[in-house]
Amino acid sequence: MDLRSEILTEHSRAQSLRIAAWIGGNASRFKTLITLFLEDDYRVVQRAAWVVSFVAAKHPALLTPHLPAMVTKMEAAGLPVAVKRNVLRVLQYLPIPSDLHGAVMNTCFTFLEEPTETVAVKAFSMTVLANLAKDYPEIKNEIRLLIEDQLENSPTAGFRSRAKKVLKEIQV
Repeated sequence: MDLRSEILTEHSRAQSLRIAAWIGGNASRFKTLITLFLEDDYRVVQRAAWVVSFVAAKHPALLTPHLPAMVTKMEAAGLPVAVKRNVLRVLQYLPIPSDLHGAVMNTCFTFLEEPTETVAVKAFSMTVLANLAKDYPEIKNEIRLLIEDQLENSPTAGFRSRAKKVLKEIQV
């Protein structure tokens, strides 16, 4: 299968699931997907991000060698929302290697503070930070302050729901 062509063929959940099933637990195929995700044009990166999240849900160990590159990509300016959203979606379920904690924490705080950031990116950032707070309890107060500040003015039920769940989890 020409992975890039398949990704560009159709943008749908069904197509992304088909591609994810083809990749399965195959590390070589996953590496090809990650290369597209990290280095290709916007449309390919956006669509590959969705496939990455589907593969990661079933084969999280495949991500481990690629996490540093994914975190670096997530830190880049002007990143498509789909990439941020899908990298964070994956990170909320994986053990993050300790050498990446600082970078992930800084990026998640930045996303959470950004007024124009999407609700999904903020919600996933909250969860990732709550997970990291288990190892770094000193960040709980900063997370709480950021969430409470935004909770008052949040127009979406999704943000409010995730915020309340995270606040309960990190009770300081």
